[in-house]
Amino acid sequence: MSGQQIPNLATFRRGGLRGRGRGHNVTDGARSGIGGGRRNVDHDHIVQNTDNDAATSRLSAVAAGYLEDMFASLLTPSDGLARRLPLMNRGTYVRTTGIDQIVDTFLSTSEGRRQQVISLGAGSDTRYFRLKQKRRQLDVVYHEIDFGANTTRKITRLRSLPVSSTVKTLSGVDLHDADVRISGDGSSLSSHNYYIHALDLRQLSEMESPIAGLDTNLPTLVISECCLVYLPPSDADAVLHYLSQLFPPTTPLGIVIYEPIRPHDSFGKVMIRNLMERGIQLQTLEKYADLDKQKSRLQGHGFTGEQNGAEAADIDMIWSRWIDPGEKERVDGLEWMDEVEEFVLLAKHYCICWGWRGFSHGSRLWSELAR
Repeated sequence: MSGQQIPNLATFRRGGLRGRGRGHNVTDGARSGIGGGRRNVDHDHIVQNTDNDAATSRLSAVAAGYLEDMFASLLTPSDGLARRLPLMNRGTYVRTTGIDQIVDTFLSTSEGRRQQVISLGAGSDTRYFRLKQKRRQLDVVYHEIDFGANTTRKITRLRSLPVSSTVKTLSGVDLHDADVRISGDGSSLSSHNYYIHALDLRQLSEMESPIAGLDTNLPTLVISECCLVYLPPSDADAVLHYLSQLFPPTTPLGIVIYEPIRPHDSFGKVMIRNLMERGIQLQTLEKYADLDKQKSRLQGHGFTGEQNGAEAADIDMIWSRWIDPGEKERVDGLEWMDEVEEFVLLAKHYCICWGWRGFSHGSRLWSELAR
């Protein structure tokens, strides 16, 4: 998207917040559209393109020192990078740090075993390579699912030189190794530890065969960063139902969802109106409008009971409770931010919800995240 971008925790560029004439836009990694007909094909294209803005927001946060991500510029051309406002950079930082903390919790609950991650609407996300950079010996199989247009672009970039050489040097991941296979149309990649699947999530429950390389016996974490919110509620629920039923109760399963919430106050109404003007529809937002409904959503898919559970926190809470004082001081010193009240308001309109089941030796770690 050109001028009217969809940044994470953005300021109001249109519509009113404290009379400053800024408009709020939603981000991030949302690559699953809503199907059928020309209008919906167009909407699919709009949603696919939000990955460009998500990547730009990440690059801006990296350039400003909020995040350390040596892979971000490899997967996203940085020519003419538009620097995001401090408000937006901090939002990207908190979201990324919060999800990373849940990923680390998952990895720590099944140490010594091979583990599995499924990233829905992954787009240009770099998390797999960042994990391998920090832990070369990490035994994890990583699946990314997205529209073919986005997966083809990512695979082409990853396999190009010198990108693939730099990725190998930094993370140890060799994308030209003998076990790496690319589909004939260039939209899918498979290897021993890393898969990129060209797949429309609306078709997931209708697949005749399981996703290639998916092992339902491995401890698994599902990640959805502002992805399911773009599906009709019935389709989004079908995705969660499919994945929760795919893994037997004895297989440890976790899920983390990042989405906007609270559409009914004045800020939320302006947020929705601005998005609708650009053809963006947050289709599950009404059904899962607050933290309690987000938690109930996961509980309804089996994340409840003894040693299981679901929790949710808005981004403001995560900034307040999950980021330690020393790190907050570092972040505060990166840029002058005169929009603290706006950040709090924006941060209260996004949440991270997480659920866990079957972690008999690690359930306490999951529940402690909510404290």
